[in-house]
Amino acid sequence: MDTHCQMASLDRGSASGLRKLTPPMLGTIKVAETYDFETAMHPGQALAVFKAAASYLGLRPNVVHAIDWLFRFTNAVDWQPSSRPIVWPSAAMQQQEMGLGPSQVKNLNRHLVELGLVVMKDSPNGKRYGRRGPQGRIIEAYGFDLSPIASRFAEFQAIAQAGREERTRVSALKRRTTIARNGIRQLLQTAADQGMTGEEWEAYRSAATVASRGVADRRNSDEMEKAVATLEAVQCEMRQYLESAFNRQTKAPSPMSDESVDIDPEGPENWPHITTTNYPINPKDTVTAQGEEKIEGMVERTTPRPIKIAKTITGSRSVKNTNGTAANLQADPESFLKITPTELIRLAPRIKPYLRDTMPRWSEIVDAADWLREELGISKSIWGDACLAMGREQAAIAVAIVSAKPSSHFRGSPGAYFYGMVSRAKTGELHLARTIWGMRAQH
Repeated sequence: MDTHCQMASLDRGSASGLRKLTPPMLGTIKVAETYDFETAMHPGQALAVFKAAASYLGLRPNVVHAIDWLFRFTNAVDWQPSSRPIVWPSAAMQQQEMGLGPSQVKNLNRHLVELGLVVMKDSPNGKRYGRRGPQGRIIEAYGFDLSPIASRFAEFQAIAQAGREERTRVSALKRRTTIARNGIRQLLQTAADQGMTGEEWEAYRSAATVASRGVADRRNSDEMEKAVATLEAVQCEMRQYLESAFNRQTKAPSPMSDESVDIDPEGPENWPHITTTNYPINPKDTVTAQGEEKIEGMVERTTPRPIKIAKTITGSRSVKNTNGTAANLQADPESFLKITPTELIRLAPRIKPYLRDTMPRWSEIVDAADWLREELGISKSIWGDACLAMGREQAAIAVAIVSAKPSSHFRGSPGAYFYGMVSRAKTGELHLARTIWGMRAQH
């Protein structure tokens, strides 16, 4: 009966204004109760390490200020073995010196406990007080126990060090980004001065814009590293393309020379370069469905001077079939489309389960694509047409591109979409290089 009355009395006392505990607060209390100072620690070191890690922990300034203020009342002797760093400034002093009201101070103190920074050691009467012995050691104290900060000393050190290293990496990546962007602007200006246009150059412009925007959205150095590498790769490809175009322009035969008259020699091995006028600007991905948004240019387009540029796609030429249609004989994708099997797997991971090797060759990619096309609903006959129209390697790349697109991208089915790609390839309107650059920018 007496025990029942005592329990009932405790239940009635639960609403008497005692501090309410939350799960994070219970965890902090456990840490404080089990921590013992094995070696001496200076309070200045503990505070400095905490403040160095605070910004990387995302702590608000008022939290850092509150901890800094509490450390004013602790002594070095409190951070010795068999001691406890407890401080007991009054609530009135805390309100006055921190410029807060009673409720604000209570909420702040609760927040400090939930963050695992302090523990409230309450006295029987709820007051904060303490007393020291002749040597300055604490004999009895009730207030803020700072030992959780001591227990997290190594953690704060590691966080501060990692934060400094991350900041250094981000700064270096920002410098690389600026250099790459300036280089791309120079290339764009040079191309504009020389009157260069054409679908491929516009594709590079669009890829540069997307890659440049992608750097700013990255949250950490690892993601930023990939985005900057993509931007630098775009710059390198643009420079190489521009140099090749200028070389072709320099070596192109004069329109009045005899060389430009013979445009139909016998045999595909003697097929000549074709000198064409500037191509119309069309940055739209010819593989995507009609109506998708176009990628804006990186800089405002300038009116080019009406000069002619000899445009020859390296590794690709067109020959006449017996029925008069054009068929493309494509070279190695690594030289023509600037893509490796490893990068294709990264851009289109659905092809990976059909591969037996982590470092496959193009022949293995083709075999895997033949399996993947069944999963996508691409018939054997359409796959055969694709191999004839594009070449086996590029047909495999086209299948991988289809597999990387979400189901919402297709108006009909993946098989019908792939059939449209094959139709474009037969008429020379399929541009896989531009699609690949767009996929790179999205990863």
